[in-house]
Amino acid sequence: MNPVLVIIDIQRDYFPGGRHPLVGPDAAADAASAVLAHQRDQGESVIHVRHESPAGGGFLEVGTPGAEIDDRVAPTGDEVVIVKHAPNSFVGTDLHDQLRALGERPLLVVGMMTSMCVDATVRAAIDLGYEVSVVADACAAPDLSYGGTDVDGAIVHAAFLAALSGAGATLVTSAEVVGAA
Repeated sequence: MNPVLVIIDIQRDYFPGGRHPLVGPDAAADAASAVLAHQRDQGESVIHVRHESPAGGGFLEVGTPGAEIDDRVAPTGDEVVIVKHAPNSFVGTDLHDQLRALGERPLLVVGMMTSMCVDATVRAAIDLGYEVSVVADACAAPDLSYGGTDVDGAIVHAAFLAALSGAGATLVTSAEVVGAA
């Protein structure tokens, strides 16, 4: 059974010049765009998730250019767009209902940030019984710091992907997805 593509928060604030730039967001958006084009070519379902923070929230603030979905993965036609206000895309949204309406299908996840909304959503999806694949090169994470230790975004990304793999997600690349047709 073909998967439903879930695109999480590939929004302008995560790119250079935005309020919270990630490490490698353009490469991730390009990979996500390739997966999206493949999904559309196959006539398969796509769900877009867009985070909105309230005014003063720091980034992805409602009504700002930074909250807009990047053009490379912008919705078209009747593709579903879900607006969320929490890291977990299932909280306070109808994502679960939208997915159930499409039948018992696996999920293919791309998005930003690997260390926050992708992580929270994938873990929730697994808890809800979904089979989930994460397109590793179509996600990106920020540099982080804790206790005087700086952690490069590429390491943050890899660590969270490893943790998701350990939690039951399958990790794939955009080349594997696009070449699977």
